[in-house]
Amino acid sequence: MLFRSLVAAAALLVALPAAAQESGAAIQTAAAAFVKPTNAERMAVIVDQLTAAGLPHQLQTFEGGNPRTGPMAGSNVVVTLGDGPKDIVLTAHYDAVKLRDGSMSQGIVDNAGSVLAMIEAMKTLKGQTTGHRLIFVLTDQEELGLIGAKAWLESHDKSRIHAVINADVAAYGRTVMYGENNGAQSGFVLTALRSQCAEQAVNCIAFPVYPPSDDRVFSAAGVPVVSLGTQDAIGAHQMWLAFNGGEDNGLKEGFVPPVFQRIHSTEDKLSYLNGEDVARFGRFIADLTLRLDRTAP
Repeated sequence: MLFRSLVAAAALLVALPAAAQESGAAIQTAAAAFVKPTNAERMAVIVDQLTAAGLPHQLQTFEGGNPRTGPMAGSNVVVTLGDGPKDIVLTAHYDAVKLRDGSMSQGIVDNAGSVLAMIEAMKTLKGQTTGHRLIFVLTDQEELGLIGAKAWLESHDKSRIHAVINADVAAYGRTVMYGENNGAQSGFVLTALRSQCAEQAVNCIAFPVYPPSDDRVFSAAGVPVVSLGTQDAIGAHQMWLAFNGGEDNGLKEGFVPPVFQRIHSTEDKLSYLNGEDVARFGRFIADLTLRLDRTAP
């Protein structure tokens, strides 16, 4: 029996990397489709990918824009799984930034990688029985001032929200970064996250100060939320020092972490995406969702 168990375990260890590689290759292909000249076309790519995965979805249109752009229509893509008296909300923005020359950034690191991780989480969670309704909101116009997230929350009963998981800048790396600056109400979300990092032996780095994303819409409304991203270990530590190290952070004067040299520029391109890392992050998000489903505030 022991021999048979060892053979079965060995076969599983072989199968898991193979499955991860298959998911990673599929994500690499899916990411290439996001390289489009407009955000409306990026949204259409999401709709196509959700349809292919058998994930029912709705579009929430809203009037957005800002003083610089003028009025501009936007569209959030919303996927709802299961049912329950309260909601766990998962967000990632799909819009890319327009560059100074008028062209569109490829927007892979910021933020197609996170969108693809969320779609991976949807596939994992689809059909699972949960005590909460799961709502994935892929937002538009985050780059213009978190407008899509605001539009969604304004149309939703915030008292129904148990917790929010936001993902931004997550196209490569296996180090998970997370923010601690989302209010006392988010304490139980951070506790669940830290427990998961420890139990799964994932390298997670807590940021007392973390860059803003759609999470700020929810924390401003008093909703429990955590914002996540991924980096390689060195990049994550450099980013921590840049935001939290103070004047004597040890970084060279004028040093900018590589990730911030890439996003919002022509360097935010497909070559930086690692499909296996994105697939792994998607499973991490799914596991955190299930953990929060079992966790009381």
